[in-house]
Amino acid sequence: MSLIQFSNIRKTYAIGGVTIEALAGVSLDIGEKEFVAIMGPSGSGKSTLMHILGCLDSPTSGEYVLNGKDVSKLRADDLARVRNRDMGFVFQAYNLLPQMSALENILLPCSYSDRSLKAKEIKTRALELLERVGLSNRMHNRPVELSGGEQQRVAIARSLMMNPSILLADEPTGNLNSKGAREIVDILKGLHEEGKTIIYVTHDDNIGAQAERVIRIRDGVVVADEGD
Repeated sequence: MSLIQFSNIRKTYAIGGVTIEALAGVSLDIGEKEFVAIMGPSGSGKSTLMHILGCLDSPTSGEYVLNGKDVSKLRADDLARVRNRDMGFVFQAYNLLPQMSALENILLPCSYSDRSLKAKEIKTRALELLERVGLSNRMHNRPVELSGGEQQRVAIARSLMMNPSILLADEPTGNLNSKGAREIVDILKGLHEEGKTIIYVTHDDNIGAQAERVIRIRDGVVVADEGD
């Protein structure tokens, strides 16, 4: 069953009077519980594609159907609800708040939720997620006191706080050494085995090869779909 359907998605930007077409008519389907890597050279449009997939941006034209609902024309506040309910995000730069502990960073998505949440239940879940990523002994440490790999593991735990069905990762191993990268990929594989849909952007062929399916993009169009 298709979880995500892109139909002729285009995205253009006007920069200094020049129109840049970042996506030039992308059509693709991603099914439930797939493990997909999006790959391409710098400037290929892969990050723009990821931003639209994650409802962080809207296409200029085309249709994006998520869970049977067209989200391509939703207003900003509606897109925010979709992100909070259905999606978790992991970024290359971790994006942790420096003044907060690991535990406090993981709890952040609850602050933006419109669900009725009990403080005891959400803290219990956050502690379980810290255990899940092997950092239960680091819950009170701030980001500056954590290694890059540990910060990324906190970011993954944060992305799972609202129990999303889709995890989107943009170059999640880009700032890590080989050991840290392997740890992050192993966590993503484990989450996929538990039923999450995993979509990540990478330029690293070794990391991309860990996915079940690789979508290659160049000059704003899909040029290969391997393993689908």
